Amino acid sequence: MINGNQKGKAGERELAAELRERGFAARRAQQYSGTDGSQDIKHDLPGVHLECKRVERLNVLNAYLQAQRDAQAGGLMPVVAHRCNRSPWLVTLSLDDFLQLVRGEDLLA
Repeated sequence: MINGNQKGKAGERELAAELRERGFAARRAQQYSGTDGSQDIKHDLPGVHLECKRVERLNVLNAYLQAQRDAQAGGLMPVVAHRCNRSPWLVTLSLDDFLQLVRGEDLLA
């Protein structure tokens, strides 16, 4: 059985690979001390702070609030990418941010 820490790292590598397959630069970030504001994955998604969660039971609100806190420093859009076993990757973001994306508004504005 894989422990939670190892599963989290594996999930970060898996998500980074998924992003690369779709044409984005992405790799697992090296997080030695859980520095506030540090992203799980270094990527080139413009204007996005990406929090990765690879768990069977996710408290989505807590995960989103963590992403929101970490995203504030850089003025980025908080996004949580999450997946359970045998399930696709899902993304959680606020309704306001979702509508901003749908409208094609500049994320960096």
